[in-house]
Amino acid sequence: MARPPNAKLRVPAGFVISQFADGLDGPRVVRVAPNGDIFVAESHAGQVRVLRAADGADKANRIEIFASGLRWPFGIAFWPPGSTPKYVYIANTDSVVRFPYDDGDLHARGQAETIVKNIPPGGGHVTRDVVFSRDGAKMFVSVGSNSNDAENLEQRKQPEVVRWNQMHGLGATWGSEERRADVLQYNPDGTGFRIFATGLRNCVGMAINPVTGELWCSTNERDGLGDNLPPDFITRVRGGDFFGWPWYYIGDHEDPGHVGERPDLRDKVTIPSVLLQAHSAPLEMVFYDGGQFPPQFRGDAFVATHGSWNRAQKTGYKIVRIIMHNGIPSGEYEDFMTGFVISTGSWFRADKVWGRPVGVAVAHDGSLIVTEDGNGSLWRISYRVSNK
Repeated sequence: MARPPNAKLRVPAGFVISQFADGLDGPRVVRVAPNGDIFVAESHAGQVRVLRAADGADKANRIEIFASGLRWPFGIAFWPPGSTPKYVYIANTDSVVRFPYDDGDLHARGQAETIVKNIPPGGGHVTRDVVFSRDGAKMFVSVGSNSNDAENLEQRKQPEVVRWNQMHGLGATWGSEERRADVLQYNPDGTGFRIFATGLRNCVGMAINPVTGELWCSTNERDGLGDNLPPDFITRVRGGDFFGWPWYYIGDHEDPGHVGERPDLRDKVTIPSVLLQAHSAPLEMVFYDGGQFPPQFRGDAFVATHGSWNRAQKTGYKIVRIIMHNGIPSGEYEDFMTGFVISTGSWFRADKVWGRPVGVAVAHDGSLIVTEDGNGSLWRISYRVSNK
């Protein structure tokens, strides 16, 4: 639905929110170049835009198409990490490509070079994120499952399953789910493939914790187990971790659709770092490393929750703040940006949704940039010292 005239977005006291841009075609992931330009994926349109604004400006003053002709682009990353990247990497639904990049480029300088070409395409989840390790030596690509809960996964005998996991990783799936519900790892040139972590039904957004250097992932859990199960989550991800999908969730809780299928995995499931309300649909996440917000926000994570489509009472549709202490989560989170849901006031709570957050990034000046694909808009959240 269109943004209602009375709709008002809400942020904590001392913060100010303004519309940074509008009229985009379903803006999704947002990433900030070292020079401050803002790159936004428009997945449905198959393109990536660049938005430019002066530091501290509430609105973009220039919007260009950086690259087009892409296939459901989502993740965007600059390599090598740091102040002088040479390439922009873009994760299509079936590949990872890169474009040569010089600081300040508003348009791709040349054709896309395919770095990884055999990513399982489409399926139940089409988003693919891409990030680099802090030193730029490793590239991580997230691939969601082909189905909700591996309902049609071919059953295999235990010896065959054991051999498969020895070759592909603990809890790795096969058939139509091969190399899915995983985080994949490569060298920046596409060589050195391995499955880094498994059992992540749909790791939509990834980020590197600037304090610890560890990979983190925001994950949409399975549907069909009720309004409150299982929780979605964001989590630290280490090489070899298995998070349970499809056989288990949140440790040794067995999925009712897969009872007795993998008893060998029961005590091998990694428990996620921070649980979110079920069906919140966390998408992109970012660690706050800017200097504009008050000191207590530095190092915390911000997560865009796209919102529930399959829950009796709506949840999500907001930006949440994950509380961190020296790179370690406390397990707590709180609302940071709300207002995309308008209550009708009716007894049956037929609330209306006008915006669905997808992307969140820290701008060059330390403000927060948020995308939402319901109305094609970007929002800037800044902190005004005078409001202390």
